[in-house]
Amino acid sequence: MPNLGVILFILLVVLVLALVGKAFTIVQQSNKYVIERLGAYSQTLEVGLHFIIPFIDRVQKRVSIKEQVVDFEPQPVITKDNVTMQIDTVVFYQITDAKLFTYGVENPLRAIENLTATTLRNIIGDLELDQSLTSRDLINTKMRNILDEATDPWGIKINRVEVKNIIPPKDIRDAMEKQMRAEREKRQSILLAEGNKQSAILNAQGEKESRILKAEAEKEVRIREAEGKATAIVEVQTATARGIELIKNAGADEAFLRLEAYRAMVEVANGQATKLIIPSDLQGMMGLASSVSEAIKK
Repeated sequence: MPNLGVILFILLVVLVLALVGKAFTIVQQSNKYVIERLGAYSQTLEVGLHFIIPFIDRVQKRVSIKEQVVDFEPQPVITKDNVTMQIDTVVFYQITDAKLFTYGVENPLRAIENLTATTLRNIIGDLELDQSLTSRDLINTKMRNILDEATDPWGIKINRVEVKNIIPPKDIRDAMEKQMRAEREKRQSILLAEGNKQSAILNAQGEKESRILKAEAEKEVRIREAEGKATAIVEVQTATARGIELIKNAGADEAFLRLEAYRAMVEVANGQATKLIIPSDLQGMMGLASSVSEAIKK
């Protein structure tokens, strides 16, 4: 049979190893351990390897210092104009003091939920329905400030509070949907009227510009025609003046000039005139011209 002393030695070694194992504890990242010694708070262990006295010191609570999120059930609230609706909130919090969190309040999350419900009722009670639906940022800010101040003695920091959903009564929702539908139809009618107005304005502007361009084109044509006629008249007058100058240079006598005037009268007579009045002096010239013509023939 084994020696009794050896067995006791082995048991003693195992007991010592077990005690040594319990004497060392490792605190993981983003955690803190609250240590009690003989039932009273002793210390808070940070990240790393720590030595505690077995059977005298014990880990009372392992606390995570990460930011945490808790989503509370919808809470019934009454607005200033006596409308009951359901509002659910989301709270983002972080434990900053492990000791206060452990000993400050029993069931901290339950305490935060009740505090959130009462705070929400107080805030919504000062707002009417329309304000409650459009003032989420105001509600979130007020709740965060109030909750952060109230939970500070518990070692909890409220980083953010968000109103997740606001659920009015069914009859209120139906009325709101009808109002929204009417607003959409109104905006649609306004946009359609604005579109028709812009279209009419554009059409009128287009017609105006078309008429202006047409008038300017007609004006340009008339100017060009007038300029052409003026140029023709100038050229005719210039030619006439040159002809007269040539006649003068050739030494034409008065009889020749009167004869040319007669020819001009003949050309005029070939037009639309039905009557032609010949001056008396031209009549004499006509007789002279006939005599000259007969003399040439002989």
